[in-house]
Amino acid sequence: MKDIKRVLLKLSGEALAGDKKTGFDEETVTKVAKQIKTLVRQGYEIGIIIGGGNFWRGRTSEKIDRTKADAIGMLATVMNCIYVSEIFRTEEMETEILTPFECGSFTKLFSKDRAVKYLKRGQVVFFAGGIGHPYFSTDMGTVLYAVEIEADMILSAKSIDGVYDSDPEINPDARKYDEISVQEIVDKKLGIIDLAAAVLCMENKMPMRLFGLNEQNSIVNAVSGKFTGTKITVD
Repeated sequence: MKDIKRVLLKLSGEALAGDKKTGFDEETVTKVAKQIKTLVRQGYEIGIIIGGGNFWRGRTSEKIDRTKADAIGMLATVMNCIYVSEIFRTEEMETEILTPFECGSFTKLFSKDRAVKYLKRGQVVFFAGGIGHPYFSTDMGTVLYAVEIEADMILSAKSIDGVYDSDPEINPDARKYDEISVQEIVDKKLGIIDLAAAVLCMENKMPMRLFGLNEQNSIVNAVSGKFTGTKITVD
C-alpha cells in the first residue's frame, strides 16, 4: 500500500456524545482534537465528516416527509462540525468548514480546489451538510468526498471497535474481523456501509479502517502499526 498522507476521518455523532448519547461531550471531543493535532504536526492532511446521530436519527415520524427529515439530518451535521471545529481551534489548529449549500457566514461553499488548498496548508477541513441532497447517507458523503479530494484512506471512528459477523451487543459470541473486503460486507449484509457507498468505494478502490473512537489514541493508531480495528479492503 502507498504511504498514507491524506485521510478522511468519519466520526460518529453518537460517539462524540459520549455516555450522554445525545448532544456533545466536551471531554470526548477534546481527546479527538488532541489526536488530530498530533497527526497534523506529523504532516498528515486531515478531512473530517461527522454524522448527525447525536441529534437526529433519520425519519422519526411518518408525519415528516423523508426529504425534510434528511434536511434536518444535514443541518445536524453542520451543527456538529461548527462545534467540533471550535474545540479544535482551542487546541491551536486552523480549521475550515465546507458545505454543499450556502449557509450564511457559518461555512464556505465546497469545491475540490478549495478543499485541497486548505488541506495542503495544514488546515483541518470539515465537510458538513452531507452531499446536499436527500436519500443519501453520511456513508455516501464520506466516500464521495474521500474520492473527490483524492484521500489515501477513510478512517471510520465508531462506538464499536470493528466489524463483526453479528451484533456484539446481542450476540456475545460475535466474531470480529481483523480484515474484510467491502464486497464481503455487502454479501453478508453486515450493515457497516450502505450499498450505494460500498459500490462507490469499490469502483474507486478507496480502502477504509474502522475502529472504536473511545479506545486510547485510536485515531493516531489507525494510521500506524498499532491499529486494532478492522481493515476494509477493496482489492
